[in-house]
Amino acid sequence: MEYTVRRAPERPSLKGLWDEPAWSAAEVGRLTHFNSRGSGHRPEVQFKVAWRDDGLFVFFRVDDRYVRCTRSDFQASVCKDSCCEFFVQPHPDKGYFNFEINCGGTLLLYYIRDRPGIEGAPAVREPVSAAAAGTMEIYHSMPRIVYPEIEEPIEWRIEYFIPFSLFEKYVGALGPAEGRAWRANFYKCADESSHPHWASWAPIDDILNFHLPGYFQTIRFAK
Repeated sequence: MEYTVRRAPERPSLKGLWDEPAWSAAEVGRLTHFNSRGSGHRPEVQFKVAWRDDGLFVFFRVDDRYVRCTRSDFQASVCKDSCCEFFVQPHPDKGYFNFEINCGGTLLLYYIRDRPGIEGAPAVREPVSAAAAGTMEIYHSMPRIVYPEIEEPIEWRIEYFIPFSLFEKYVGALGPAEGRAWRANFYKCADESSHPHWASWAPIDDILNFHLPGYFQTIRFAK
C-alpha cells in the first residue's frame, strides 16, 4: 500500500478545517486495521498529509466515543489517552520518529535509532528536545484535559505542522521533497479508556506493538 503526499496549494491555517482549500488536493487515508485484543469500539479515523517547501502538515479526524485525556506534559505517555500517532522514517538507512499526540494536543516525540523486533526489543532512542519540538505547530479541538471520560459520540481533530528542519537535525539533509519516498504508519489508540483499542493504517498482523518499522509502508511526495 502507498499514500501520496501532495503539495498543498496554500498553507493550511491549522484551525482544524478539514475542507479548507489548503487541503483540497490531499488524499484521505483511513485506519481500518484493529488489534483483536482491543474492545469492540471501532472509531472512524481519517487522516491527510500535505507538504510545503518548509515542512509537512498532518491532519487526523476522529469519530470517537469513550474519549479521555489526562496527560498535559510534554513527553508524557499520551498513548494511554485518546491519541493519534504518526511514525515516519525519512531515510531507509536511518531511524524513525514517533509523533504521538493526544486529543488535548500534548506531544510525545522520540527519534528511534534502531529497529526493534516483533517482541519489542529495547530501542535505542533519543528524546526530541523541547526546543526542537517547539518548532512544530499543533491544533487540537478538545480541551487539554478531558476527564471524566466522554462516553457519547464525539468528533475530535488534531492538525499539526512539522518543519523539515526538525527531521534534518537528526537524520541529516533531506533534499527536495518532490518524488521522494519515505516510510510510515498511522495509528490510533486509547490504552486507558474504558474501551481500549489499537488501530493502524498499514496492517501489523495482530501484534500489539506500533514500533515495527518493518511494517511501515511508502508515503510518496507527489511531483
